[in-house]
Amino acid sequence: MPVLLPPSGYDFDIPAGAGDLVGTGADLEPATLLDAYRSGLFPMGLGESGAAPMGWWSPERRGVLFPADLAVSRSLRRSVRRFEITVDTAAEAVLAGCADPRREGAWITDEIAAAYLRLFRLGWMHTIEVWRAGELVGGLYGVAIGGLFAGESMFHTATDASKVALVALVEILAEDDDPRRLIDVQWSTSHLSTLGVEEVPRPGYLALLSEALAAPLPRLWRSAGSSA
Repeated sequence: MPVLLPPSGYDFDIPAGAGDLVGTGADLEPATLLDAYRSGLFPMGLGESGAAPMGWWSPERRGVLFPADLAVSRSLRRSVRRFEITVDTAAEAVLAGCADPRREGAWITDEIAAAYLRLFRLGWMHTIEVWRAGELVGGLYGVAIGGLFAGESMFHTATDASKVALVALVEILAEDDDPRRLIDVQWSTSHLSTLGVEEVPRPGYLALLSEALAAPLPRLWRSAGSSA
């Protein structure tokens, strides 16, 4: 179970008429991050490669995936069988893979990585690892609060490895068929749309978020351990 934290003291209300970027500043303490996610925001630096100042974002068109809507092609089902999956066993390595500065659009700074590792140690951040022949070849990480999984980033060095990580995540969230569960992917892309991601306007996302937060954590993350 995650460690309960007091409120951060920051106000994450979204101003009327705000664009995708709704504020700057604050800090990356665990309570701050959790309050932001509960309010529909997430952090990403405004400087080069995600450097300071810190921005707080709530896209006007939010990318979401309902676990039941994941589109798994026949070829992806075959790919799943070629990899080994673990959960919460290599958080630092997954963060390093996602933060690789050689990736296009790299934005995960050392400060961001350290902040999410703190959340991991408190039981709020989770990782899915994808392995082949003992080598980490893909994965993803995000924050789980109730029935919300706020996806932050994924990576792969082998074909389909990040998609396989998403399949594994959906299996965790869909285990007890709670329709309130939701995966937030921040912004949709043409690639994510082929997997079942859709866009919803901000008011619709905030309504879905309220329902998701009222749902229980997936069974795996309610238990003491998280390996699979």
